Amino acid sequence: MVKKTLIGLLAASAATLALSAPASAADEVWWSLTRQVEPGGRIDAQVYSGLGHGCTPAGPVTSAGFTSPITMAGMGNWGRMGGSTTAIRRPGKYTASFPCSDGRKAVESFTITGTPPPTTTKPQQPTTKPKPPTAKPKPPKPAKPAKPQVAVKPAGAPQTGDGSRS
Repeated sequence: MVKKTLIGLLAASAATLALSAPASAADEVWWSLTRQVEPGGRIDAQVYSGLGHGCTPAGPVTSAGFTSPITMAGMGNWGRMGGSTTAIRRPGKYTASFPCSDGRKAVESFTITGTPPPTTTKPQQPTTKPKPPTAKPKPPKPAKPAKPQVAVKPAGAPQTGDGSRS
């Protein structure tokens, strides 16, 4: 009787362990997303739904850091799916997610780093043209005649001394 009880307890504990282990592994979604990208750079996403741990996407991968959602497409064997989009130009940390066909939600994070690449567009021309000056420029005044060096002109012969030699 004791032997049957021990066997029963052993079977019950093994069943409990077997049921709890796959539940946590089944909750995982195996997918990858570009972890770091420059502003305006390419972001790639891949889902591995055929490996037993992934999920089949039921919608696009969305994020505030994307210029447009990623629509997943088949990429070969083992239920591999993927797609890409462009990152926005604002640096920061963002999350991306997609719904699984079995009701789960897959979430990953990524970072847009650095500074935006230079734009190739021409700078915008101002919409208003500068106004021409309203006042006419004044002509320059004629130059004044030069003043004489000495205010009083001498009269007579120059005074150079009394004529004696020293």
